[in-house]
Amino acid sequence: MLLNITFSAEEDLIKKAREKAMMEKTTLNVAFRKWLKQYAERERISEEYDQVMESLKHVYSGRKFTRDEMNER
Repeated sequence: MLLNITFSAEEDLIKKAREKAMMEKTTLNVAFRKWLKQYAERERISEEYDQVMESLKHVYSGRKFTRDEMNER
């Protein structure tokens, strides 16, 4: 069930956000819903990241990499 809410922002900011959404072939409502979901789930995602990192603690490369090696693409 979708609920309606009202926010206030500077007119120029809303205009820029609408233009950006249009360039991304979406709407400001869709962009806001996406942001709201990410905002609400940020803590959960952070906890999941911590769990993954904890589960990979045993992984060891066997040596330290140089700065150049770490920046290779």
